[in-house]
Amino acid sequence: MPVPDGYVVLARLGAANGLRGDVRLELRTDSPERLAVGARVITDDALVGELTVARRRVSGGAQLIAFDQVTDRTDAEALTGLLLLGPAVEEEDAWYPADLVGLEARSVDGRVLGDVVAVQDSPAHHLLDVREPSGTRTLVPFVTAIVPSVDVAGGWLVIDAPGGLLADEPGSAVDAGGPERA
Repeated sequence: MPVPDGYVVLARLGAANGLRGDVRLELRTDSPERLAVGARVITDDALVGELTVARRRVSGGAQLIAFDQVTDRTDAEALTGLLLLGPAVEEEDAWYPADLVGLEARSVDGRVLGDVVAVQDSPAHHLLDVREPSGTRTLVPFVTAIVPSVDVAGGWLVIDAPGGLLADEPGSAVDAGGPERA
């Protein structure tokens, strides 16, 4: 089931841990308190539906979560790979990946650098997948130092690219005869 309109992914559930129904938790939100004990979340599986957080803890560096509806390892194993969803919340200077896809990427001086065609997760931060005018697709770290301005309503964002990041820019590895980008 796709993520319903008005909802965002809060976390992905990993492997079962122990015998009491705990599962590994891969957070996908900057607001982990949205998964506090007592919180109710929906899953991306209509058969599982809504879950209520029973406990959260850290064990050996891994985030673990358990739900009132899941009481043993067998039930926990069935949750592997599910997404936990919560209502979208508007925050200042925060955007959801879906808000960024389709935005025009501009340089600091206003030149068109391409379009954002996707947003990818990485361990440190999101990556903007930018299709440059030549058709080359480049992953751009979505950090303030490189993307200082975003105007979703206006349909654009600014990329202050360090030398060599964008293939179509003079001085890039591709311009200098280096390897092609993915």
